[in-house]
Amino acid sequence: MPQTVKAPLDADEERVTRAQRLLIQLGAALVSQPFDTRTHDRLRAFLADDAEDVLASLHALQQRPETELRRRIVELAGHTLVPLGGSA
Repeated sequence: MPQTVKAPLDADEERVTRAQRLLIQLGAALVSQPFDTRTHDRLRAFLADDAEDVLASLHALQQRPETELRRRIVELAGHTLVPLGGSA
């Protein structure tokens, strides 16, 4: 089996990925314990301190051209995606 080496995330990718994970955790916590004040405090802190930077990073990622996004997918996945049927 070939060994894959994954490229590290750049700053924008890292920021958005961390925020997504945090928000999923907070969302799940709000569903399971909707009145937990610690969860509300963590969500408020994220919105006050980090949301603006995360949204700027998300916007930067969304502005990348398709060719660059495809190249990053290959780098991050560690292999080239080949469509079924052998042609694009």
